[in-house]
Amino acid sequence: MPDKPAYRYRFVPVEPRHLNMISEWLAEPHVATWWDGNPEEEMALIAHHMGSVSVEPFIIMLGDEAIGYLQTYDPHLEDDHPYQDQPTGTLGLDQFIGESYLIGQGHGPRLLDEFVSLLFEEGVPRVIVDPDPANTQAIKAYEKAGFVAFDTRTSIYGPTLMMARDNPDLASEQSPEEGQETRLQ
Repeated sequence: MPDKPAYRYRFVPVEPRHLNMISEWLAEPHVATWWDGNPEEEMALIAHHMGSVSVEPFIIMLGDEAIGYLQTYDPHLEDDHPYQDQPTGTLGLDQFIGESYLIGQGHGPRLLDEFVSLLFEEGVPRVIVDPDPANTQAIKAYEKAGFVAFDTRTSIYGPTLMMARDNPDLASEQSPEEGQETRLQ
């Protein structure tokens, strides 16, 4: 059986030189379908996030090639964020692979697993994602990366399937959905 190819992902902070590339990705049909909003407004938000305390934007690198965008956010640092019911320290994650020829090759679950593992090493107790329930491809990728659905909601972002992956080094024996608190509250 042949060996699986090795993939090396890196996550570099977004810089002004990346904005045109991100804008082009946002216009790609496979991204535009799910990344809600006006592209100009999205770009203004991403540019603002470069100096934000609550959101950290990254370029996803595969070797030396930029392949996508990823951002983390702390719902507890944003006024009236609809996910403030999550345990303190939870980070939300939004991402897309911008290069269409890389879709369906398993990069999503692999890069998500790698990035979330880095967050767990930093002590993050939980990472959440909120795909549109109709985005079955993204949901499958999140499941392969260890995320588990725990709720459905409708918020200012539209309908969402709430999914979480808990840090195994910090999780209690029962998850918060089962009525138990995590150790980091």
